[in-house]
Amino acid sequence: MGEKIYNLAFDFGASSGRMILSTYQDGKIELEELHRFPNDPVRVGKHFYWDTFRLFHELKQGLKKAAAKKIPIQSLAIDTWGVDYALLDKEGNIIGNPINYRDDRTIGVIEEVGKVVPLKEIYERTGIQFMNFNTLFQLYADKKMRPDIYEKADRLLFMPELFGYLLTGKKYNEYTFASTGEMLDAKKRDWDFELIEKVGLRTDILGELVKPGTIIGDLSPEVVEETGLSGVKVIAVGSHDTASAVAGTPLESKDAIFLSCGTWSLMGMELDEPILTEQSFEYNYTNEGGVEGKIRYLKNINGLWIMQNLRKNWCEFEGEVSFPDIIKASREAERKDFCIDPNDPRFTAPYNMMKEVIGYCEEHGQGTPKGLGEIAMAIYNGLTQEYGKVVRELELLTGKDVPCINMVGGGIQDQLLCELTAKNTGKRVVAGPIEGSVLGNVVMQLKALGAISSLEEGRAVVKASFEQKEHLPQ
Repeated sequence: MGEKIYNLAFDFGASSGRMILSTYQDGKIELEELHRFPNDPVRVGKHFYWDTFRLFHELKQGLKKAAAKKIPIQSLAIDTWGVDYALLDKEGNIIGNPINYRDDRTIGVIEEVGKVVPLKEIYERTGIQFMNFNTLFQLYADKKMRPDIYEKADRLLFMPELFGYLLTGKKYNEYTFASTGEMLDAKKRDWDFELIEKVGLRTDILGELVKPGTIIGDLSPEVVEETGLSGVKVIAVGSHDTASAVAGTPLESKDAIFLSCGTWSLMGMELDEPILTEQSFEYNYTNEGGVEGKIRYLKNINGLWIMQNLRKNWCEFEGEVSFPDIIKASREAERKDFCIDPNDPRFTAPYNMMKEVIGYCEEHGQGTPKGLGEIAMAIYNGLTQEYGKVVRELELLTGKDVPCINMVGGGIQDQLLCELTAKNTGKRVVAGPIEGSVLGNVVMQLKALGAISSLEEGRAVVKASFEQKEHLPQ
């Protein structure tokens, strides 16, 4: 038996977070969840914020639980949702609580920026899908709406880097996360300072980019004293959760599509170089940074956030239901043909998701969904038909014939979702593992520590360690 290597992976999703203990030995990984906590955005006045200090408190609670295990943990790493950031002053204090990407302060900002720099030029440089919450547009909004905070800022740290800074005192910006913000040159894999300045934004608050697999430093003496955990290296991995999810996906071939299915659905292909064509611009595809210099060529699709909020509202207004209850009701629904467009802005952050789904169906001549099952079927059909559309577009844009879809994330626990994905894409779906982001996080930690040599080896370890299930199109 070889030596055991212990790592901690913090995975912050847009609705919950958890800390996972990974044990690596003899080419296999085992995972144990040590700490889980909610990540509920907080609405204050007109704006939507992250409860940042509560999240850091939960992170430290996880470290205390890890310390209680009395095992030699070698490293930890953090991945989070994309685009959001904190601004720090010269003394390293957070100024202005980080705003949630679903906040509406950026509505209309894309069009404003497009008058300053043509959107086509921005795409040709960054290759990023236009979404109003991209970091470029959030900063533009902050300059107008929070000018005192914006002008006093000394550094910008994205969310995983902020938590890394609070643990170590080290400031850094990580490549895969920075790539989500529409501020990088897609070809050079570095900040596009010229573009940022043309938009009228500051470049002095941006730090040098580090690559996934970089050891950042040790836990600060204060964190060690408070948590009892010492001797642990903090490592920058693919700190955007989708970068980690793709790294943790055991792709069947270079032409396979990945589908990371959680609060968001991220669907695309791993490429060696970005696609910055006019057709790619028209289809609004994104070229985000991946680990080992790869490009994640993908489409962001509003995902299980819609179903999560349907359940939340149903529990509030109609009675307690679980996700298995929703699946059962969907299978038993009298009408199964209702369908929404999951990317419609009305589903971004509504007060009542049930009302919005019903309203969409009525306004589009489909009639009125009745009961939990028919409302849920409108969401299932909307998501999986959008997956089918993306498959066809990816084959067109890349010139590749896709053999299968490798599906990872919490969504694969929903058997109906997997079945409808195979049906509506016409592709074989290989589902698993569930913990894609955590595993990609762990793989890059192991590489940084020298336990494995490459992403390819890491994916082979993942495939050998966790079950996958096949779904064929019916």
